[in-house]
Amino acid sequence: MDGETHAHSRSDGAAIRQLEPRRGIELAGLGLVAALAAAMVGFVALDWLRHVLSPAALLFEQFLIVGMWLDYYLGTNVFQHAFMWRQIATGVCIGIVAPLVGTYLVHRQMALIGETLAHTAFAGVAVGLIFTGLTGWSGSLLWIALVVGVLGALAVQWLTEHTTAFGDVPIAIMLTGSFAVGTLLISWGRSSMSIAIDIEGYLFGNLSVVTADGARMMAILSVAVVAVVAATYKQLLFITFDEQAARVARLNVRWYNTLLIVMTAVVVVGAMQVLGVILVAGMLVIPVATASQIARSFRETLYCSILFGQCAILGGFALALGLDLPSGGSIIVVAILFYLCSIALSDRSAAAISMH
Repeated sequence: MDGETHAHSRSDGAAIRQLEPRRGIELAGLGLVAALAAAMVGFVALDWLRHVLSPAALLFEQFLIVGMWLDYYLGTNVFQHAFMWRQIATGVCIGIVAPLVGTYLVHRQMALIGETLAHTAFAGVAVGLIFTGLTGWSGSLLWIALVVGVLGALAVQWLTEHTTAFGDVPIAIMLTGSFAVGTLLISWGRSSMSIAIDIEGYLFGNLSVVTADGARMMAILSVAVVAVVAATYKQLLFITFDEQAARVARLNVRWYNTLLIVMTAVVVVGAMQVLGVILVAGMLVIPVATASQIARSFRETLYCSILFGQCAILGGFALALGLDLPSGGSIIVVAILFYLCSIALSDRSAAAISMH
């Protein structure tokens, strides 16, 4: 018995020593992602304040000068332009918050909800186009899409709680219904109001869709989502793995379920401008699936999914810019390549995930 105990102790110690370098790499990667995100949010803030504060304008110009030096050394013509930094900033934010929220959705087997809310956001864009045509409003369509997306999230939650349909039937109905409403509104707007509608960018993703308002909205929403997840991490983790026990513990499960779905709607609307309605759900699911192949705990899955999401965003941007391809498809293809590599390199086909 003593021999077996010592053998197990040695094997456990070896496993811990093997995990320590990987944990260090993960934390270092998260530190780099955090630094990049802080720089990008700072750029968006400077872009916003440069018209009213002269120090912000000076710092903004210095940022672009750094971009010019990057173009000089890399032989590109990308980083000296403010609009390109807005697109990169939006993508970096998406690469953090989409896997962050998606980790909870995947472990709760709610991956379809992202696709549903993306179609709801598409209906929101259609509503925004009609509203703009009727009123002449010049604001961003994403704000209207955000309102409609949040309302759609609340409607999905209400349907799930108040219908007797099996499984995800209410979600599937909402998915098809919202997309049908969007297509009808766009067709009606084109025929009745002579609205010039280029909807392809919202369907498939296009870097040119990202505006200063869109980048600012994504930065604000990303900071809000990260703050909310950090504040409610334990509660969301509890309902993710054992909702019934959370109810017994008198946790307000309905409130946290609603909060998760609303955060999903917020992320989907912000990501729609880069990934497109059809592909936006991929960033909620694929990085998490990739991380799940190598992670041993929920927290590690969360960390690794953010790292893989960020790599997919940056790799997809490079592919889209280099070959003049749509950004949405490029990002998802890169994300899938990471997923396939994780399967090939993983030493397990399935494993239980620890709650820690």
